[in-house]
Amino acid sequence: MANPIQVAVTGASGYIALHVIAALLDQGYAVRGTLRDMARGEKIRAALAKHTEVTGLSFAESDLMSDQGWDAALADCQYVMHVASPFPVLDPKNHDDLIIPARDGALRVLAAAARADVQRVVMTSSAAAIGNGHGDKSSFTEADWSVVSEEIGAYNSSKTIAERAAWDFVASLPEGEAPELVMINPSLVLGPLIDPDGSASIELVRKLMAR
Repeated sequence: MANPIQVAVTGASGYIALHVIAALLDQGYAVRGTLRDMARGEKIRAALAKHTEVTGLSFAESDLMSDQGWDAALADCQYVMHVASPFPVLDPKNHDDLIIPARDGALRVLAAAARADVQRVVMTSSAAAIGNGHGDKSSFTEADWSVVSEEIGAYNSSKTIAERAAWDFVASLPEGEAPELVMINPSLVLGPLIDPDGSASIELVRKLMAR
């Protein structure tokens, strides 16, 4: 029997990433999730085991703010789902606390993907990278970007800057050396929790239920 295709999923403990991992495992892929703290691996495995078969799941230690570990995390992977990006409940006072890890982390992942000859990187961006700072405009295309400023907030700025940096980086690589880049721009993400600890992604639902 042929070995399953290996997919790396960054930020494996995150709300969206857990659903991505479960879907990939359901479809027969082998998944290597990246974690900043490897001690969380068994807890995540146990949470996912309630939803899918986890035999094909492994973990690698990597941090958006460090060059270490990315080559090992992406080795032998045909695809990468880059989901990791800081998403706090409240914007920090210093916008760089979100912008730097979002932008530099995306560039680290893409650089490692290029070195590993990854075929495709699917990056989770956000509608926040598109629709901010345009006044009453309500119709947008791939040519539109949020206008980065203090007024649109740290998170919206981080998603805009990170996505633009990702496209620019891939465009800068020599022909034949760049992975295919696919960008996903969700707005509000809703759904059940796989990890009962939750995350900032479901904070709006909690607030509605708490009135």
